[in-house]
Amino acid sequence: MFVTHIVSAITDCHADPGELSAAQAHRAMQIHLYCSVELCRVRRRARQTLVEARRMVLDERAEP
Repeated sequence: MFVTHIVSAITDCHADPGELSAAQAHRAMQIHLYCSVELCRVRRRARQTLVEARRMVLDERAEP
């Protein structure tokens, strides 16, 4: 049941999924591949999680 909750929490672009593990963040990035971080809260949270876990390095142009 827990897995179903996480999957449903990362499908809605407008809902903040909350804290994600690196694996969940990676899956969220795959699901929201064509979303922009400016419009999609899930992709934004997933990117933040992966950057903080040092699993992703942002290009200088992508940093705020």
